[in-house]
Amino acid sequence: MLNYTIKPLENGLENVQGFFCGATNVGMRPDKREGDIAFIRSKVPCDISAVFTSNTFQAAPIKHFQKYPKDFKTDFILINAKNANAMTGKKGIEDIETIFDTLSSKMEVHNPVMSSTGVIGYRLPLEKIISAFDKLDFNAKNSDHAARAIMTTDSFKKELAYKVQLQNGESFNIAAICKGAGMINPAMATMLCFIITDADIPKSDMDTLLPNAAEQSFNRISVDGDTSTNDTVMLFANQQSDAYDKHAFKEVLEKIMFELAMMILRDGEGASKLVAFEVRGAKNIEDAKKASTALSNSLLVKTALFGEDPNWGRIASTIGASGIACNESKLTIYYDDLLIYSDAFRELDKAREEQAYKIMKQESYKVTCDVGLGDAAYTSYGCDLSYEYVKINAEYRT
Repeated sequence: MLNYTIKPLENGLENVQGFFCGATNVGMRPDKREGDIAFIRSKVPCDISAVFTSNTFQAAPIKHFQKYPKDFKTDFILINAKNANAMTGKKGIEDIETIFDTLSSKMEVHNPVMSSTGVIGYRLPLEKIISAFDKLDFNAKNSDHAARAIMTTDSFKKELAYKVQLQNGESFNIAAICKGAGMINPAMATMLCFIITDADIPKSDMDTLLPNAAEQSFNRISVDGDTSTNDTVMLFANQQSDAYDKHAFKEVLEKIMFELAMMILRDGEGASKLVAFEVRGAKNIEDAKKASTALSNSLLVKTALFGEDPNWGRIASTIGASGIACNESKLTIYYDDLLIYSDAFRELDKAREEQAYKIMKQESYKVTCDVGLGDAAYTSYGCDLSYEYVKINAEYRT
């Protein structure tokens, strides 16, 4: 029996004790109604744990973060949209230091960090970003503005919060904002995610639980198989609630990150389908993961999902090309509970094909592939690829 309950909350980051957040527009985003500079601030220095992109060309904000000593604390993060500050060399890092030197002259901050999203290859517009410090209310609590300001091609904000009530009457809150819709690959999906909590969590637990939760969520989704230079997940804990339970925190952290990952997939640029790809019966977990990830990344599979075409040949071909141990006589493929392929049913009859069409018209469903060679299983998540995806990315800089 669980000794805690998890309850959803409205208004995202605003629920967490001791944190402030907000946003403003400084002219990087043409639509003045939406912000392009956001901040999250804690009234006391926080422990921070982070997971970053596996891309070799990590952006300047990540390199700036890595200059701090191990286990440093921070009380401030600045986030900008429209400019990734990636592939900008030493000047990109120096620009961040200039920004924070200016901020420090206006208010006391402790080891501030930065995160950026947008176009690669351009230095930050320093004057515009610095002008935000005269516009922002650093004592504000406006999660909606912060969540919207970090969006790029996102069509909706991604914001969640939960209250964890412990059996002894104590409680803590956790909340997050996230952005992501394109360049999503299961190697840290192209996204930014900022999680804050007032739980009294030890730093060692943060460093263990955050990467594990990322593996169960952002590392399992694919829109287009591309990995960005800026992918970042950060967890901030200011310990203001004095409450903590490791099992409860693990569950709620995994829950909030998985739900945000599914939001990213549903918002995949031009996407209309969210599909789970489970590969089971593999010889080992490495094979199961390799085949499952191949399915979620495959452009041919994605276009078949968009066309609602129950062409199991694309599924089987992708598994065979993934390099895992497999045998066509042992393979079975299901769409939800409908058998699409087996050694005994290699051709779809009219009745099963009609059932398959109905399943593929759903907004979400599951493709299960049993390799029949072992006990290992792995599930990744993908979406379809539409005409709109090409249009959005062809016009990205305009």
